[in-house]
Amino acid sequence: MAPASTSYDVIVVGARCAGAATALLLARNGLRVLMVDRSPPVTDTLSTHALVRTGVYLLDRFGVLDDIKRAGTPPVTRSEMVYDTHHAVVDFKPGHGVSALYAPRRYLLDRVLAEAAIAEGVDVAFDVTVTDVERDRTGQVIGIRGRRQSTPFHARATLVVGADGLRSTIAKAVAAPVRRRGRHAGAIWYTYVTDVPDRGYRMFFRPGAVAGLTPTNDGATCMFVGGPASEFTVPERHQRWSAMLARFQATAPDAADLLMDAECVEAVRGWHGHPAVQRQAFGGGWALVGDAGYFKDPLGTHGISQALRDAQLLSDAIIDADCEWPSLAIALSEYELTRDALSSEMSRAIDALASYSWQGVTAERLMRTLSKETSREVETLASRTRAGSMLSRTA
Repeated sequence: MAPASTSYDVIVVGARCAGAATALLLARNGLRVLMVDRSPPVTDTLSTHALVRTGVYLLDRFGVLDDIKRAGTPPVTRSEMVYDTHHAVVDFKPGHGVSALYAPRRYLLDRVLAEAAIAEGVDVAFDVTVTDVERDRTGQVIGIRGRRQSTPFHARATLVVGADGLRSTIAKAVAAPVRRRGRHAGAIWYTYVTDVPDRGYRMFFRPGAVAGLTPTNDGATCMFVGGPASEFTVPERHQRWSAMLARFQATAPDAADLLMDAECVEAVRGWHGHPAVQRQAFGGGWALVGDAGYFKDPLGTHGISQALRDAQLLSDAIIDADCEWPSLAIALSEYELTRDALSSEMSRAIDALASYSWQGVTAERLMRTLSKETSREVETLASRTRAGSMLSRTA
């Protein structure tokens, strides 16, 4: 699909969950938005899939949760955490309109959000590789340039939003300062299995190792095992499933029977790990959202939910300022302050988990911190909704 114009209020670079949600909310509030990506949002990507309450709450507010449900995504109403030999089972308590959690495949979640954005009038340009930003004489970012196959591509906007992941081209182009780096990084192997009993979210913690099972679409379960990034190795392709299964069984010996009839139905893929990165969220003519602005270790399973959170916070800031400088700079500063305040304690807990230097009691304490901070996050979003500052305009 060719963009209808070359001049917009906002250009969003990246069409996965953070970018598509941002574009959706901006267009819903009347802004002219262009969303570009190297590929259509129908491909998969490495992910633990699990949404915490924040993510489900926002998908409902965005009006797309029913699409996730209709696609057969199983509801999750139970979580089981095993710390060494101690079991903690938690039944999900409905609240803020959320009756269950979900863990949709990324090709479903990203597509649903992108289609909703397009339905709201967002122009899209897929198969576009963005190579740099364009600036005016003062250095203010005023657009992007790149290529679409062999054809040069450029577009201009009041604001360029980088939603293009940890290795963001936009963050690099604007030299976005890094405000905080994590000290630790964990490696994780993922695959999908069938014929595994659905007992909700399950994670198993042993000193130096973690394993997990997350029910997702098409009757499959996302299975993952993790450990320190320093121990990341890549077995021969034909040995990866057996190596992953052995690691799972060593980490969760009491749950080995759950995989007795399991069939590995997709390739085993690995993430070698990367320390957390928290970048400055905005500058002259640009802003960052999702992993481009704030990447955290996937072991915390909060990446998708916080990407949606920051899409809401960022879009609200842009709308409140009518997408006009200099008031936009003040609003974006508030966006950054709110993002960082809601992320502070969670960042510390996730970084500590990524160290893999904990015993069971420490891992349990860290997971409880994540749960408490998630509750605070939802309360903050809900209170701003009631005050008429945020989501009420997009409901």
